[in-house]
Order: sequence, then structure tokens, then C-alpha cells
Amino acid sequence: MRVAALFDIHGNLPALEAVLEDLRAVRVDRVVVGGDLLPGPMARETLTRLLNLSVPVEWIYGNGEVAVLERMTGRESAKVPEPYRPAIAWTAEQVRDHEQLIRAWPMTVRIEIDGPGSVLFCHATPRNEDEIFTRLTPAERLLPVFENVGASVVVCGHTHMQFDRMVGPTRVVNAGSVGMPFGEPGADWLLLGPDVQLRHTNYDLTAAAERIRKTTFPWPEDFAQRYIVGPPSEQETLETYARASI
Repeated sequence: MRVAALFDIHGNLPALEAVLEDLRAVRVDRVVVGGDLLPGPMARETLTRLLNLSVPVEWIYGNGEVAVLERMTGRESAKVPEPYRPAIAWTAEQVRDHEQLIRAWPMTVRIEIDGPGSVLFCHATPRNEDEIFTRLTPAERLLPVFENVGASVVVCGHTHMQFDRMVGPTRVVNAGSVGMPFGEPGADWLLLGPDVQLRHTNYDLTAAAERIRKTTFPWPEDFAQRYIVGPPSEQETLETYARASI
């Protein structure tokens, strides 16, 4: 069995479409959508596209879904900075018809995959959807997080940067971000079975940016420029996350 892990799509439909072309080429048997499908400028269209895939899809929620669901109840999440709240509110209206579906997504999914073995998928860490760690976070800080997961491999996302590292006996792999990668422009994802491959898909960034700019998303130009055409560098992001890491 071959499983594709698609994390942090953030409503970037052009990026998702490009990755799905790659998935057809490698003939995956299952897809795991690893949280933070939301929010984003083409959230409804992206969710619809994934709901209509011809292969089984496993879903988990991320901090983005938690914030959008809270907004659907009429509350603002205290964890969401003020500048991002209009995007959360806009997305909540875009996907309101799917509220019960999204509420049913679990925090983790476990799949047995030939080669890697028992694989646990989570958005940030196995214990919550918010924690931050990177390839530079000291292993001793992470041991309490991963020591009792009961899986040979843990796949996560959240920080939008790929890595593959060991934490004690556990292999921890970050799938990166399909829709908002930090570092090289394009779309990052993960292919599992029979080995574990960090994958990168190039696509037409200019055309994608134009599609994003035509949406009614609260800040389409900023999303197109900062997260598609010219994303922040890995080094810049690592420096930012160092202050918030576990």
C-alpha cells in the first residue's frame, strides 16, 4: 500500500491540483489530509476536490480547523492573532455546509503501511494541534512527546517545513506544506510505502497567484505573493519558530 500525506493545504487549490497529478502518476492507494486544509482562499473548492477523490481519504484536524469551527459558533479563538481573524471568519462561511463533517475529524490517524510499519499521523504533535518543533529542536525536549506513541513512524506538519529525524527510537517526519511551504516555492508532501519519501511538486506559480487574486479572500494579494510566489525562507522561519518551539 502507498499512502500520500498532504498537510497544510490552506485552501491553495492550484497547489493541490498539481500534487494530485503526481499522486496519479505514483498510484497511491490512500490519502491522509493532515490538518490545516483550512483556512485559505479556495477553501470550499479544495475541500470539494478532496471529497471527490477516487481513493480513500483519511482526515485529521489541525489548529486551522479548530479556529474555523470555533468561529462557526460565533466565538473568536483567543489563539488567532487579530490580523488573521477576517480570514478565519471568511473561511467559516465558505465551508459552513460541511461543519458536521469537519467536526468529526479526529486528532490522529494510525495506519499500517508495508515498509514503515505502524505510522501515526498528527497535525503538530501526538498530544495537541498547536505545539511547534523543527528539525533543530533538541531531541531531549521531544522525548516526552514521542516516547509512548506506539508507532515506528510519526508523520506531522504544522510548521510548513519538511524534515526527517529520529527522536529516540521513533522516526519523526514532517510532510511539509502543500499550499504554504516555507522555503522553496512549490508544494511539499510525503509518500509512504514501501519507504518514506519527502516529495516536492513544482507548478505554475504565476497562474496560481492569479487564481488566488480573483477570490474574495480577505487578503488575496498578500497570500499570492507571500505564500505562493515568494514564500519566507527556511532560515527566516526557523529563527521565528525558535522562540516558540517546545
